[in-house]
Amino acid sequence: MARSMVRNKSGLSPVIATVILVSVTIVVAVAVAYWMGGIAGLYTRFEKIEITSAYAVKDPTSGNYTVTVQLKNSGSQDSSMAYVLVNGRPSEDYLDASNNSQIIVSWTIDGSTGYLPGESMTVPLGKSGEIVLEIDGGLYGSGTTLDLKFHSAAGKDYPQMLALP
Repeated sequence: MARSMVRNKSGLSPVIATVILVSVTIVVAVAVAYWMGGIAGLYTRFEKIEITSAYAVKDPTSGNYTVTVQLKNSGSQDSSMAYVLVNGRPSEDYLDASNNSQIIVSWTIDGSTGYLPGESMTVPLGKSGEIVLEIDGGLYGSGTTLDLKFHSAAGKDYPQMLALP
């Protein structure tokens, strides 16, 4: 008895096999790129403080100045302000003969307040804050340009030049 066996020789054509192989490769490559992007984001966080406004006001009765600086954290991690330099010197260096501070630096953010240095100002991601410098009128005169540098705990300086009224 002769059995006739018919074999089906049809299978995947080379074109279909190539299309499937390329599709799978692209899907795997996209998945790996997305995964690596998430990992890279964890290691590339940075702080960036933007000074949105700065102005000075003179009190006519006492002659003292109030300098207000508004800042915003537009980086990808929280930032912490450690101290303020006024004309190249830390604000705590300004003492008069009776050890009274001639420059007082306070900060406010989200209802919390504190003083620099000592109580560092943490600016959360995307939040804004305010730093106020109260300057003795006998220290600087009207028209003096202040070179302010806000130094973060990460070691970055954020400069601002401001003329006293």
